Amino acid sequence: MVQWTEFERATIQEIFANINYEEVGPASLARCLIVYPWTQRYFGNFGNLYNATAITTNPMIAKHGITILHGLDRAVKNMDDIKNTYAELSVLHSDKLHVDPDNFRLLSDCLTIVIASKMGKSFTGEVQAAFQKFMAVVVSALGRQYH
Repeated sequence: MVQWTEFERATIQEIFANINYEEVGPASLARCLIVYPWTQRYFGNFGNLYNATAITTNPMIAKHGITILHGLDRAVKNMDDIKNTYAELSVLHSDKLHVDPDNFRLLSDCLTIVIASKMGKSFTGEVQAAFQKFMAVVVSALGRQYH
């Protein structure tokens, strides 16, 4: 079990309480698909992903980006048991969708960049450390069941 400080808990809860899901979710997923184009292979049924404009204006990408952020709410609410919180989702992504677990890390990095850009100077080193610790635990839980 991961040990969280009060600062880390408060920081994660504050970040998720204050971000605009409809803006940050789509921006994070779009950034991941643009910067790491091989990740697009999991979104073949999402239509045109041929260039950055097509990706950033794709309503299916936007909707899934929002879904991802709302999925992270589950981890925020269950910080002491993230592994079990994501057990079913992990199996779905590994067994059914065959998602390479490294893609969760790539998306986590993109989410960190987008949140940092939104928070500006308040995204201090300490805040970043707490956020990246949280995302590392989430990525580990999602990628754990991969075969």
